[in-house]
Amino acid sequence: MAKRRSRNRRRQQREQNNAACDQHHQNPNEENRNNPDGVIVLGTYIHCEGCGNQVLKCLRGFQGVEGIEIDDKNHKVIVKGKRADPIKVSERLRKKTGKHVELISPKPVIEEIKEEKKPEPQVIEVVLKIYLHCEGCAKDVKHCIHDMEGVQTVDPDMEKNLVTVKGTMDAQKLVEFVGRRGGRHAEIVKQSNPKGSNDRESEGNKKDARGVLRRP
Repeated sequence: MAKRRSRNRRRQQREQNNAACDQHHQNPNEENRNNPDGVIVLGTYIHCEGCGNQVLKCLRGFQGVEGIEIDDKNHKVIVKGKRADPIKVSERLRKKTGKHVELISPKPVIEEIKEEKKPEPQVIEVVLKIYLHCEGCAKDVKHCIHDMEGVQTVDPDMEKNLVTVKGTMDAQKLVEFVGRRGGRHAEIVKQSNPKGSNDRESEGNKKDARGVLRRP
């Protein structure tokens, strides 16, 4: 029993020496922004005097810890020390006791990461000329185009052999997609935004699925 007490005293002495060494190397003028008031409040279940002694043993002499108070009625541990890091103290207590430890105050400082807002892709309207000889062809083309990423709506017109597509896709990639996935020849008849301005293709300036510029 005496040997055990002697070992515990030596262990506590080593922890105090290590803590004193760490404090010596720290800049005394440096402020701990995670613990500006020098008081850390932890929440953990303390049901007896033995639990309180275990907490004291774990935190006494730890980095920056100058004083420890046990509030067993409210199951709180109050740690004093301006150089004590709240997160390190709570982790220390959690590892040594194996109990759940809640950092009540101060709350950890979370730096906000500002995310750059990416510009939203512009919705365009593309009119394709695709030969549609029956309703089955129109449905196949519609389903095929809907599989392309960025496509929002597909409106086939069997009488005029035209397919109007709205979405954020690229017009030329849409033509290539129809030729590759659907095996159908497609030409860009008209390309504009939904408001009807900035037309890029007209009847006399078309491209087929191979990207070849065609003129009448």
